[in-house]
Amino acid sequence: MQTSHNKKKFIPLYVILMLVLVCVTAGCSKQEPGQPAGVSSGDSSNTLVIGAYSVAKDAVGELLPKFQAEWKAKTGQTVNFQESYEASGTQARAIVGGFEADVALLAMESDIDKLVKAKLVTADWKQTPNEGMITRSIVVLGTRAGNPLGIKDFQDLTKPGVKVLYPNPKTSGGAQWDINAIYGAGLKLSEEKEGKKDPAAAKAFLEEVHQNVESLDKSGRSSMAAFEYGVGDVIVTYENELLARIAKGVDYDIVVPKNTILIENPAVVVDKYADKHGNRELAEAFIAYLRTPEAQRIFVKHGFRSVDLDVFAETKESFPTPAGLFDINYLGGWNEVRKTLYSKRGVWYQVLAGL
Repeated sequence: MQTSHNKKKFIPLYVILMLVLVCVTAGCSKQEPGQPAGVSSGDSSNTLVIGAYSVAKDAVGELLPKFQAEWKAKTGQTVNFQESYEASGTQARAIVGGFEADVALLAMESDIDKLVKAKLVTADWKQTPNEGMITRSIVVLGTRAGNPLGIKDFQDLTKPGVKVLYPNPKTSGGAQWDINAIYGAGLKLSEEKEGKKDPAAAKAFLEEVHQNVESLDKSGRSSMAAFEYGVGDVIVTYENELLARIAKGVDYDIVVPKNTILIENPAVVVDKYADKHGNRELAEAFIAYLRTPEAQRIFVKHGFRSVDLDVFAETKESFPTPAGLFDINYLGGWNEVRKTLYSKRGVWYQVLAGL
């Protein structure tokens, strides 16, 4: 009996020792959801940790080797990268929760505010060129090739039988832009009819659209993947997402609503972590690079509107300006939007609850 008992204890211990040996030999790394994979680097290398929102992935992927070459030429150092791409809200929460990104590229200002509140980013982050923004876009509608349902504006999303996609604003910055656009369009319509903004009418308009929503995915990229798979008739999304797909040969139609919102996407040095890692100079250089004409043209290639005035002037023919284009200030700014739309008793949660 005693021998049998010892044997049972020995087997799991042996397995544990073998696993430890494998880890030591092959190299183990723990990767939490939303965390970047490990990157090996030599003695002369620096590693920049980047936490970005999912929609920026393709553009950032093209930008990194160009910045790497520029940094090598300037300093003689090889910079490596750890990258994480998640829905913007998810990414912001991950950074607050301990994911030590040196740089954050997020979908909207309010997600940067979460980092400020956590004392990871200084409150003066907007005292930089373009108030911290590195790209722009607008909210548009994507339809199947040929626009078979004849979609012309947000109002058409309320029609019976029209299946609509947008992501979940609880996790996705892109979704908040989408909801802001629809709610703002409702305000614009009420102004046209009544001569003033009517929040009740805007809420009712958002409710009508939401009744036709087919699914709420966690990110703008996930929502686009579902649309590409065949889910839904119309997707509410970033203009750049559709332009990037069309450039790759996917056959969609883009419908630009008369009244829609200007999207502005920020990038910041995550001060606490960049300083902790000794990466302040590197992180600031990367953010500065994102604003260069070279980087801005790459963003344009991936469907974004440039924040560089000269680059935008070069490319403006590709980016129509809707008659009723508005920005976040039309809705009162992000603080007001968080309170009005996304608080626990806000408009969005009333729409979800059917209140």
